[in-house]
Amino acid sequence: MSRLIIAMMLIGTAALFWLFFTPSGNNMRYLMADTLITTQHRHWAKYIIGQAELDKRVAAYQAQFEEMGTEKDTHTIDLPDPEDQEDTQAEKPLIEIEEVSGKSYHGYVLTVNDPTKIRLGVPAKRGKGEKVSSMVARTGAIAGVNGGGFADPNWKGNGFKPIGVVISQGKLYYNGISSGASTQIVGLDKKGKMIAGKYTLEELNKLGIQEAVTFQPRIIVNGKGQIRSQKEGWGIAPRTAMGQREDGAILFVVIDGRQPGYSIGASLYDVQQIMLERGAVIAANLDGGSSTVLVKEGGEIVNKPSSEYGERYLPTAFLVFEDPSKVNIPNIWEGLRPQDIDPGKK
Repeated sequence: MSRLIIAMMLIGTAALFWLFFTPSGNNMRYLMADTLITTQHRHWAKYIIGQAELDKRVAAYQAQFEEMGTEKDTHTIDLPDPEDQEDTQAEKPLIEIEEVSGKSYHGYVLTVNDPTKIRLGVPAKRGKGEKVSSMVARTGAIAGVNGGGFADPNWKGNGFKPIGVVISQGKLYYNGISSGASTQIVGLDKKGKMIAGKYTLEELNKLGIQEAVTFQPRIIVNGKGQIRSQKEGWGIAPRTAMGQREDGAILFVVIDGRQPGYSIGASLYDVQQIMLERGAVIAANLDGGSSTVLVKEGGEIVNKPSSEYGERYLPTAFLVFEDPSKVNIPNIWEGLRPQDIDPGKK
């Protein structure tokens, strides 16, 4: 037994030496820290790289993400003529789901061939978020993917207080930003064109925004990837992202993670490359981590969410409908001020 203990101590000492005193170990240490930064346990990264370096790294990423949101998007989409819509849809299904995998990840790509069929779903009851599987089943959607972020105190939030703004059916459902301020949004305009980047509410109104949440960063702008390498990919984690092809089709990439033997996760660079390979001309990151989920008709979960508590309660989800005109999505936040919402109340 004593020999085993000594052997384990030697191995541990060697591992620590490798992590802190070799170039390869240092790279691994920062990859581990970057991965933690994108999780609910960001503060743990200080034990790997120190608080000062953690603060510096988070600030650098935020500055990079802000810069990635400023280039003017000029992409256009070529949707079928409404008169030919029925023939086009008869040849091509509204949604397609394919599996994707890489060195560290396994996941799915949901393709929505008609972007005008997407609406932003919100919870049915005030005071708590809703699982995406529940939203899909309740509204009769044929697919759903988690949307924007939310206040999550002590990583046990109720999923009811979104971050930034929520716009559904062309109406501002929730506003958590100050007057005249801009925010990084991901969404669609009334014609089905994807809009992502940094905008004020006035600018979004002029653009005819239809559905939107706040999240960042954009990873593809005007057909160009914004992340140059894996080093800039912000670690390995479960991911959700949204993109659009020139033909208007929307791509949702959903990557599982934190499950050794199945899928550890992907970097933003990995997600960007998946999008580019499928022809995305614009793409942006959505809430990931334990929120990442892909659901199909009836509320069936397609992927394997990483949360130890199961599928999370969320404030928003992008839902796909055969006939969005028949969908009723009431504003559950109407009359509520952000400061009056307790995100930790169960």
